[in-house]
Amino acid sequence: MKGGKQYLFEYALIATTMLLSVLGFWNIYLGENAAPDPYHHLHVVTDFIWLFLLLYQLSLIGNKRYGDHRRVGLAVLVAGPLLFATTALLSVHSAHKGLVSGQGDALIVQNVMVTLELGLLILLAFVLRRRRKLHGAFILSTAILFMGIALFFTLISFVPQYKIEGPETFYRFETAGMAIQAICPVVGVLFFVKDFRNGWPFLLAGLCFVLNEWIRSSLTTGKLIGPLTEFVGSRNQTFTFVGSFALLLALLAATGILNAKSREMTQVRRPA
Repeated sequence: MKGGKQYLFEYALIATTMLLSVLGFWNIYLGENAAPDPYHHLHVVTDFIWLFLLLYQLSLIGNKRYGDHRRVGLAVLVAGPLLFATTALLSVHSAHKGLVSGQGDALIVQNVMVTLELGLLILLAFVLRRRRKLHGAFILSTAILFMGIALFFTLISFVPQYKIEGPETFYRFETAGMAIQAICPVVGVLFFVKDFRNGWPFLLAGLCFVLNEWIRSSLTTGKLIGPLTEFVGSRNQTFTFVGSFALLLALLAATGILNAKSREMTQVRRPA
């Protein structure tokens, strides 16, 4: 690829996220007690659609195919809200399972906050789309969120120090969480150092897990984790999916991106 050297960090981020995603889903699909359900299938499909879309868009920019990049960008208008809706649905599903089992949802705060942060990063990418490098940084920084989640499940699945082997090792959830809180900001810093002017969205995404842990700790102190789990777990899943998709799609459309795309297509079709 012509832009391979220029965007080496970006390619490495996407490739690493893809690899960790495979490892993170490994036990669900190929583990000893593998039992994937439709929610897992939806999660895998939407995650990899998004990551491959990021990879393709990056390759177009690297090869200076800006027209194709803008046209393919229309897919993000659908893929972004779809990804957001899927993540929201999984948050509700996970909380609901915790309520039904009576065991609660240990990841309720991370699930809810990552959903909101994902939607915010995608929205800001389109609000700031005229600043191309910043727009690209916001879109690509979403990979850090997926990398952090995938790394968490990879750690508790394969690394002995983090594997959950019974009730007495549940504390390792927190240990694995601390690991991603240390690693993801470092990744964000690397991108920020690479480009101080446009790399800060990566740093912002990398710090999300630290922020989420602070929120979890505060809610735990205030004994609000249970009420939050009950609130999220009691939401209607169909309404959550459709409503989340419609909300982000409407917000993206409100940035004027659809009108801009329409003008671009008209100019392309207009004879010289």
